[in-house]
Amino acid sequence: MKKAIYIILCLACFKAGAQVTDTAKKVNIADTLKKDLFTAPDTVRHLRSKAWALVPPSVLIAYGASNFFFHPVRRLDISINNDINEDAPNFKHHPENFFQYTPVALVYGLNLVGIHGKNTFVDRTLILVMAESMMGVATFGLKKVTHRLRPDGSDYNSFPSGHTANAFLGAEFMAQELGDKSIGYSAIGYSFATATGILRMYNRDHWFSDVVAGAGFGILSAKAAYLLYPYIRNRLFKAGREKENNRDIPEELKKEPKSSSILLPSYNQGTLGLQFSMQF
Repeated sequence: MKKAIYIILCLACFKAGAQVTDTAKKVNIADTLKKDLFTAPDTVRHLRSKAWALVPPSVLIAYGASNFFFHPVRRLDISINNDINEDAPNFKHHPENFFQYTPVALVYGLNLVGIHGKNTFVDRTLILVMAESMMGVATFGLKKVTHRLRPDGSDYNSFPSGHTANAFLGAEFMAQELGDKSIGYSAIGYSFATATGILRMYNRDHWFSDVVAGAGFGILSAKAAYLLYPYIRNRLFKAGREKENNRDIPEELKKEPKSSSILLPSYNQGTLGLQFSMQF
């Protein structure tokens, strides 16, 4: 299992490195920073049609929470933990402490060499902060409420897995920003996230259901932030509000000249009058 994790991550890093090296030769980093830091869009695209995407992570959360009352889920947790104890009884390695941050670091690092994502630095960072805030409140709040004992018996903060939630949030963040350019970016992010969850179980820090719920919270927080942020962003800036109000107007109507009219006094052979004209 451990070898498989490292092979997946090495392949992912190799692919990312190759793309970065190729692009870095063509891009001036100073110009990239200037464009990304100081050129923010007036509005952010709405994602109304993708609200259904909140369903899969919600299912993951529901599965993880079911361990408290659904005995088959609880028995599966114990079975997986027993298998890990037999397979790697002395496993004590914690690369997941770094893996959880890798997808986010890759998004910003790739941007420095010219691989731009869906949003500029300002918008993407605010989205990330919003997602992390929602995820943090949910996971740390539930840890205190559920009071679940970790597999190693160290404390009662087992449910859900915060490391896994943070890793999957970063993976979804990377998928949202760079997934349209290549599915490889999504695969890289989710490889690191999956490795994080597996390592949390191998280190006896979490049960399987803790990890599944953590993944759900991470993905759900990221998707919710991308869904809600455009409404907040577009309401704060005038150009964004104007674009939002005009988004349903056909383009051909937007390009038509506005009508104008004029009213002038006139005098003809001793008679006063008014002349009115209108241009459509």
